[in-house]
Amino acid sequence: MEISINQSLLAQHPELKIGIIHYTKIVVAESPQMIKGRMQLYQENLYLELQDHPVTQLEGIAEWRKLWKKLGADPNRYRHSAESLMRRISKQNYLTPLHSGVDLNNFFSLQYEMPIGLYDVSKIKEFVEITLGHEEVGYEGLNGRFNTLKNILYSRDEVGAFGSPFVDSTRTAVTEETTEALQLFYLRPSLTNEAANDLLMSAGKMFNQIHGGDYQIALLSNDAPSTTL
Repeated sequence: MEISINQSLLAQHPELKIGIIHYTKIVVAESPQMIKGRMQLYQENLYLELQDHPVTQLEGIAEWRKLWKKLGADPNRYRHSAESLMRRISKQNYLTPLHSGVDLNNFFSLQYEMPIGLYDVSKIKEFVEITLGHEEVGYEGLNGRFNTLKNILYSRDEVGAFGSPFVDSTRTAVTEETTEALQLFYLRPSLTNEAANDLLMSAGKMFNQIHGGDYQIALLSNDAPSTTL
């Protein structure tokens, strides 16, 4: 499967970086108590921190809001997923466990202050391209409604759009039946390639410890706009 960033998009925004982790032979199940406990404690500590520091002042959140605006979307109307999670926690509306894949993905998003998507590879057809949406691009999202992705980054395959840093689709959602997954990290542009690769290795190792199987990382950027998994 080839995964790429649209060339015309990169020409306009050469700072874009997308991290990729491809997981195979994984077992997704109810999160172990260790993860549930760690996630709960992390959210409680984050809640206390956010009482003194507004969500929009967090470095990762602020950087993604700036990029969101640069791409043409209103960051106040369409908040990226990491900011939405942070705002929930700032109101003590803590995330409830779903399953190990989603729970760990949310943890990474909070920890790294960036949107991250997790997709079932068996539901992705032929290729993946990350590009910029327009008024005719959209899908049924995990938020329970149809989402239009005008001026929002999104990932598509042969069938059409399936993911974005705004909200992901129901079509490619990871479930407890998933054995092969693709994780897309919408990295902060300010990260060096070395820091980005370290982040991906750390996340992949932790995900692997919980789910077993194997994983492979890749980094898409202006220097390397595509990869094959």
